[in-house]
Amino acid sequence: MAEFKVHQLEGMQHVEIHLDDESVRAEAGALHFMTGDITIYSRVFPSLISVIKSLLADEAVFRPIYTGTGVITLECSLGGYHILDLHGESWILERGSYWASDGDVDVSFHREPVFTSLLAGEGLIFLQTRVSGHGKVALTTRGPVKHVTLNSGQSMLVEGPSVIARTLDVGFKMRRPTKNLLGFVTSGEGWLRAYEGPGTILVTPRPYWRYWILVERRGEVDLPSKITF
Repeated sequence: MAEFKVHQLEGMQHVEIHLDDESVRAEAGALHFMTGDITIYSRVFPSLISVIKSLLADEAVFRPIYTGTGVITLECSLGGYHILDLHGESWILERGSYWASDGDVDVSFHREPVFTSLLAGEGLIFLQTRVSGHGKVALTTRGPVKHVTLNSGQSMLVEGPSVIARTLDVGFKMRRPTKNLLGFVTSGEGWLRAYEGPGTILVTPRPYWRYWILVERRGEVDLPSKITF
């Protein structure tokens, strides 16, 4: 399998991928530079269904495949990156979190129920990227990632899309912050995202200071992270 490394330089992070006669897949436009004997293959005419699903999931329609031997360096970000190692399980990724993956990792889509989608503010159709199989997946994140393991029946309530990934067996639904309706109105909180075990979730408790200052406070654009956050 390809070797994924996250490097930090001048307050920014980037992903470096080492190939040894291997293949990886990445978001369109993610390449910064590469060295070695590597070829790039990208479909010219994707199916209409795949185009619609990609647009609804806020993901790139095209994900080029890099094959060969050498080193690929992807674009840097004011946020950060997290390398997820798959061992045969499936993960659901928050919109915009996918950045790159091993060639053997299956990349598809997962759809949430319509009612959950509406309460989450995602419209009638809430599609998220699903990754399965064996290999590594690079995720974009606005801050440090915390692994949280939920036991059966244990739940975690989160405001907004702070959970960037969850295992397939983790339940997801929207929940009021209070049991009584009047309390919901006066609490000052909106609908919360409820994740119920068993399973594992990846949470970003806080953004990197540089991301918070330059992107969230000033509204600047950071391409690798802007969709997720």
